[in-house]
Amino acid sequence: MVSRPSGRASDAMREVKITRNYTCHAEGSVLVEFGNTKVICTASVDASVPRFLRGKNQGWVTAEYGMLPRSTGSRMGREAARGKQSGRTQEIQRLIGRSLRAAVDMQALGEHTIQIDCDVIQADGGTRTASITGACVALVDAIRWMQREKMIKGDPLKQMISSISVGVYKGMPVLDLDYPEDSTAETDMNVVMTDQGGFIEVQGTAEGAPYTQEELLAMLELAKKGCTELFEMQQQALAE
Repeated sequence: MVSRPSGRASDAMREVKITRNYTCHAEGSVLVEFGNTKVICTASVDASVPRFLRGKNQGWVTAEYGMLPRSTGSRMGREAARGKQSGRTQEIQRLIGRSLRAAVDMQALGEHTIQIDCDVIQADGGTRTASITGACVALVDAIRWMQREKMIKGDPLKQMISSISVGVYKGMPVLDLDYPEDSTAETDMNVVMTDQGGFIEVQGTAEGAPYTQEELLAMLELAKKGCTELFEMQQQALAE
């Protein structure tokens, strides 16, 4: 049996913490921790929509993502100082936005925008999956704030969204890769799911040898188990 660097079982996640109301200004704010990966997720409400949606009586959810200069082992320069975002940053924030839009009925949201910001303060693998999981809780808090302020009628929240990484590490399908696994895994996959069991996104890449259909199914089963546990944690956090 292959041992993981963390000593976890193949189907065990890192310790996950979701802390709501982490900052005082945003309509929704969460500190989400997957082991040593820590991300601040904020949800800001704007009483307008992008130009392409004006007059269509529907809302919008969009996201931005960034890593602090010393969130990793060595300091990285700020993308703002370089004058442009990396392809990785753009790809991740599009993924976060797509994922969270699946949680919301845009017609019920009305002509409002919810802007999600995910700022990685410490990275140890799985920053995008942690961002999606924490941002969904911040999104719910922003929607509840809009309801209290009577900005919207009804509930535009359709379903909860969570995300987890899976992979093949030394020939073994594993759940929730940390950096030592992520950096050496034969296969790395990010899965986004709804609390009704549907898949929103499956991003899987073989870094070494191709993965088999059996390994793919095993990884998806692990992802389903992980997302189910994350939905329970999200609901516990929202009940506090």
